Amino acid sequence: MRQLAILSGKGGTGKTTLTAAFSVLAGKIVVADCDVDAPDLHMLLHPEIIKRNEFKGSKLAQIDQTKCIKCGLCREKCRFNAIIENIEVDQYSCEGCGVCTIVCPVNAARLIERISGQVYVSKINYGFMVHATLNPGEANSGKLVALVRLNAKIIAEKEGLDLILIDGPPGIGCPVIASITGIDAALIVAEPTLSGIHDLERVVQLLEHFKIQPLVCKYV
Repeated sequence: MRQLAILSGKGGTGKTTLTAAFSVLAGKIVVADCDVDAPDLHMLLHPEIIKRNEFKGSKLAQIDQTKCIKCGLCREKCRFNAIIENIEVDQYSCEGCGVCTIVCPVNAARLIERISGQVYVSKINYGFMVHATLNPGEANSGKLVALVRLNAKIIAEKEGLDLILIDGPPGIGCPVIASITGIDAALIVAEPTLSGIHDLERVVQLLEHFKIQPLVCKYV
């Protein structure tokens, strides 16, 4: 099974457009949209969703009001100001660090899994597409990308397909690293500008570090 990722050092270079074009030319394949923070490949490939799963990638503090003695220790120790005056958790501020569960003298605080996004398996005219959406403000996009790639590999093996095409996220951070782990080659879409060359060089250095063959497509 071969895996090709299409990358860019920044957004807006045209990698998603190129991914969609390659999907048409390649025939029956599995396409993985790994830009989970801002997915847009679905606008070009029009996937028909056949499976949807919740992604639980982070934790959320929860306080049992029947046990809480309102001592305020959790509020005092929370670095993110996620415990409000009536000793309840502001879910938008909570980072799931768990310090409240450690300092609570009556074990009223606990961590629960929170839904961080959605993962989809879809059919397209050219095979299958695996994609996902991360909820606004959520972390762990690297974990979600890894899940997208795992699902893509499972489908490719089940359907006997020998090519996975990955539409990678921009930049060189954790989601990109999760997108290129174990791939055969990466195609970098670059702009012919000074900033475009700088971004290209950063991606090439990343690929060389992981010993992945870099290829370049330059828009003129």
